[in-house]
Amino acid sequence: MTEPMIRLNDLVLTYSNEAGPVEVLRRIELDVRRGETVSVVGPSGSGKSSMMMVMAGLERATSGTVGIDGTDLGGLDEDALARFRGERIGIVFQDFHLIPTMSALENVAVPLELAGRRDAFEQAAETLQQVGLDHRLTHYPGQLSGGEQQRVALARAFAVQPRLLLADEPTGNLDGNTGEKVIELLFDLVTHQGTTLVLITHDPSLAQRCSRTVRLADGQIVDDGTISAAAGEPPEPQLATGA
Repeated sequence: MTEPMIRLNDLVLTYSNEAGPVEVLRRIELDVRRGETVSVVGPSGSGKSSMMMVMAGLERATSGTVGIDGTDLGGLDEDALARFRGERIGIVFQDFHLIPTMSALENVAVPLELAGRRDAFEQAAETLQQVGLDHRLTHYPGQLSGGEQQRVALARAFAVQPRLLLADEPTGNLDGNTGEKVIELLFDLVTHQGTTLVLITHDPSLAQRCSRTVRLADGQIVDDGTISAAAGEPPEPQLATGA
C-alpha cells in the first residue's frame, strides 16, 4: 500500500501563556493521498493555519507524529528539516512574503540556490515564464501589483517542483478578479506537476475546487469527506496570465 503524502497521527499542538497551556490542535488524525487536492475550512481560530505550519515543519508538534512524503518530521533536526522543506514542500502565504530588496528573478531563485541548484536562475526564469511574468524578471516587489507579487510567490513555491504545496488563503489580499486568475494558475501548476495540495480558505466556492474538504473547529477535525458527485467536478483549470 502506498504511503500517503501526509499522515498526522494523534497530533497535539499546545502553546503556553501566562494563563496556562492552550491546546491549539487536539488529537488530529489525517491522511492525504499523493496527488490529492484538499481544502481546509473552519472559523477563525479553529487551528487551520497552525495545522499547516506543523505540516510544513515550521511548528513542532507537542505530541503525536507528522509524516510527510514518508518522512517523520519529528526525527529531523532543524537543519535537516530546512533541507527537507526546501526540497519537497512549497508554501504560499496570504501576504506574499517576498524579499523587497530582491528582484522577482532573485526571489524565485533563492530556494533553488539553497537547494544547491547550479541552474537556479535559469530554472527561476523558466518558472516565472510559466506564470506569465517573463517581462518582469528584474522588477522588485514594490514595482509589482498584488496579483503579480502572488504569482512570483507561486513561482517561488513551484520552482523546486515540490511534492506538496501548502497554501494559506493565497487570494486573501487580492480583489475578486485577480484572485480568481491566481487560483486558476495555482490549479494549473498543481495539475501540471502532479503536486499534492492543501489549501486553507474561507471561500466555499474555492474549497469546492478541491476533491476533498476537511473542516476544523476548536482544534479538531469535525468533518472529513469527499465532495459529493451532486456538487459536480471542479472546472478544468486554465493557465492565466493577466493577474
